[in-house]
Amino acid sequence: MNNNSIIRPALVLFALLGVLTGLIYPMAVTGAAKAVFPSQAAGSLVVRDGTAVGSSLIGQNFSDPKHFWGRPSATAPQPYNAGASGGSNLGPLNPALADAVKARIDALRVADPGNTAPVPVDLVTASASGLDPDISPAAAQFQASRVARVRGLPLDQVNALIAGNTQAPLWGFLGEPRVNVLTLNLALDGPAVVAAPQQDGPMR
Repeated sequence: MNNNSIIRPALVLFALLGVLTGLIYPMAVTGAAKAVFPSQAAGSLVVRDGTAVGSSLIGQNFSDPKHFWGRPSATAPQPYNAGASGGSNLGPLNPALADAVKARIDALRVADPGNTAPVPVDLVTASASGLDPDISPAAAQFQASRVARVRGLPLDQVNALIAGNTQAPLWGFLGEPRVNVLTLNLALDGPAVVAAPQQDGPMR
């Protein structure tokens, strides 16, 4: 049998499958996704005043006391590095994990000395991806007093913003309630949130 009679069909089949699976199929799937889920297909970008300020799928390193803080991130060389997604891989008996958790608890206590409530676990432990954009409602409420104090806002107003930015489980039963840190902080920074005016003391 002539080798050309075997090689030619193989090359033709390889080229056809390459075009089908490497070009036509991805383009079809991408087009369908953009038509049905345009926001998700574009990266679930969060836009403020016409400018993309982040993605609702990737956390950001908020550290200012006037903002809510997200879960710790173990990615390198900087937190929430989408190009190096991953966890710390520290085991529960590793002293380095205990030291890291203690340091994070201490930082939360220093930022809000009057808060004696238990620290929610998601505020002191990194997620497996290092990119988690959400925290639990309990983690948001734990920080509410600090944010309200630093911004000069009524605590009830901050709690109302947390409630308004809490997402229910998918279809009502899949997953847990969660708060997207980026959208909550954008709501805090929005024009509708204005600190109460300071009252002058009595004349002496």
